[in-house]
Formats: sequence, structure tokens, C-alpha cells
Amino acid sequence: MTRLTRSELVDLCENRYFGNVVRERLDAVVDCFTPDAVVVIRHGDNPERRFHGRPAPGQQHISEFWRHLNANFVADFGDFQHYVDAEQQRIASTFLVTLAPKPTSPYVARGTLTLKNCNFFEVEDGRIAHMMVYYSNPDTGGDPVGKPTGFPPARSPS
Repeated sequence: MTRLTRSELVDLCENRYFGNVVRERLDAVVDCFTPDAVVVIRHGDNPERRFHGRPAPGQQHISEFWRHLNANFVADFGDFQHYVDAEQQRIASTFLVTLAPKPTSPYVARGTLTLKNCNFFEVEDGRIAHMMVYYSNPDTGGDPVGKPTGFPPARSPS
């Protein structure tokens, strides 16, 4: 079983994961995750969203989150602060994310967003097994339609 050092955990988070999101390399992003990974998104008081490496009927694959992001935005991540527990193979990262809508995006009128977010990563055998995303958004709550971090539209609980 692969155990990552502190610097390797930071590299997995900042360069391999976020770096490949920025480069829109979906296969490389998904490869950062275990086959049965779960991604949980919490955004204000909006319903929690879950994506799965092995989705059951009615659930979404983890790739759908980044397909939406990369189809609609040019994303940039920076100002990272990492809190690492190498022994437990966990890392929490705060960062700034800038989301600039692409010209064909339905979010163009919303303009560019700069958010202060926090992700929590649990790593197994050198890959992300669980990631929880906390979105900061100036217009949280209410109907998520038209809000970049309101994706995906509400579905039945999974």
C-alpha cells in the first residue's frame, strides 16, 4: 500500500489534482481518485451533492463535476494553504479559485467569481478516496439555478 509523504500529499492536491483541473485534463483528474471514490460538495444551505467513482443507478460519476466546470469556466486556483496529516493520509486545503465564464457559458452574465474555498482529502494507496468541497459563494442559498456552484440541478437524494 502506497503511503504519501507530506510533500507528496501536497503535490497530489495542488499539482496533480488542481493542476489538471486547470489544464482541463479530465482523464488525469479522474486518475487522482480511487475507483470507488466519493466527492461531496457542500455549498451554503443548498442541498449536498455527491458524485461517485462507481455510481449506482441515479447517481452521477465523479467526472460530471469537472465536465460541467471545464465546459463553462476557465478555472484558476492559487493562494493555497495546506494542513497535512501524513500519518492519517489526509489533507485540508484552503485556496482561492477564480472562475471566468467561457464565451458560450450560460454563466457569462454572472461574470468572473473569485471564491475562498476549502477541500478535505482522504487518501488511500496514493489516490484520493474521499473529497469534501466547501464552496464560498456570495449568493448562496435559495434556488441554485444560474449559480455556478449550484451544479448539478437537484436530484433525488443518493
